[in-house]
Amino acid sequence: MTDPAARTAPLSPGTTPAPPAGLPQPTTGLPQPAPDLWNSIDELWAWLDANRANGGDQGLLLRMLKLSEEVGEVAQAVIGATGQNPRKGVTHTWEDVQGELCDVVITALVALRTLTPDTREVFTRHLAKVTKRSLG
Repeated sequence: MTDPAARTAPLSPGTTPAPPAGLPQPTTGLPQPAPDLWNSIDELWAWLDANRANGGDQGLLLRMLKLSEEVGEVAQAVIGATGQNPRKGVTHTWEDVQGELCDVVITALVALRTLTPDTREVFTRHLAKVTKRSLG
């Protein structure tokens, strides 16, 4: 247990207070540059295309079905994070749900790239239509 006096003691100049217990601790070092979304999608698509087990229409359909698999993993993580299955209890965290949602987005963008090399333009155009329709 933390000494109450220590929590209220003034900090020395140049020191930073530690985050409260249970919160993520800051990382040391310089932040890494984020990968470019569209280049990463192209690279993932190329890697998958070069290593696919099935080509043609079957490969295309299987690439689309992968999206359903990923959505199912989101559902599994949500059920696990809320403990909805009494036999299993809490098996996941909300961070797991975040990761699964990211997998859905990546998988959807790779599936879109499978349909068109103009992934960025198609997505940007569609996002603009949905935004306008929703927000006016």
